[in-house]
Amino acid sequence: MASAIGYRGKNRLLAALPADDFDRYFSALERITLTLRSVIQGAAQPVKHVYFVEDGVSSVLTIMDDGSAVEVGMIGSEGMIGIAALLDGGSAPPQVIVQIPGTVLRMPIALCKCAFDESAGVRTVMLRFAADMLGLSTQTAACNRLHSIEQRCARWLLMAYDRVGSETMPMTHEFLAYMLGVRRAGVTTTAQELQRSGLIRYRQGQIVITDLEGLKALACECRRLDHERLNRML
Repeated sequence: MASAIGYRGKNRLLAALPADDFDRYFSALERITLTLRSVIQGAAQPVKHVYFVEDGVSSVLTIMDDGSAVEVGMIGSEGMIGIAALLDGGSAPPQVIVQIPGTVLRMPIALCKCAFDESAGVRTVMLRFAADMLGLSTQTAACNRLHSIEQRCARWLLMAYDRVGSETMPMTHEFLAYMLGVRRAGVTTTAQELQRSGLIRYRQGQIVITDLEGLKALACECRRLDHERLNRML
């Protein structure tokens, strides 16, 4: 009998799976490239696939009846897209869009559900990730209510930095306002202030973090909690 090989890529959730389980259920994953702002999962649309992020970052959004939206979760190489549908096939899934381009590994939801149902090892790993995502969502709700736009903007940039490891990221003021659930004018004013303070540089649709420690000092406590949560997941 051949020995188990397991996963050798960048996604930390897959890397945490028992090698035998990965070889049995996940060895036929399909790698695809996601472009900026592409919709991976439409709000309230049937979920056909789950995605394990290797590079890049995606945002989980709550969409209101008037079309307004706010980010309630961020997923990078620590996790997967589609966990909600995996746990409860009857609930309406949130919308997920790409905020930083990268690659993901895709598999049919039915096959992932089979692995979840049949393997205690798979369930343990995925339920731990689901619990961490719930913690992130509840922290974000409190952050949006209690902290200033400046603190939230710094937190968001640092969360993205933690997941991609790069000080440079594609971003427009309009898209950042969409992520934070605030008016574009508010984000524009905040970004200009952060740039005047020497914390970031913004040009041609890109934000560059120029003072990482200064940005950390500005961010609210929620960033530290997210950083600790991410380290546990990794």
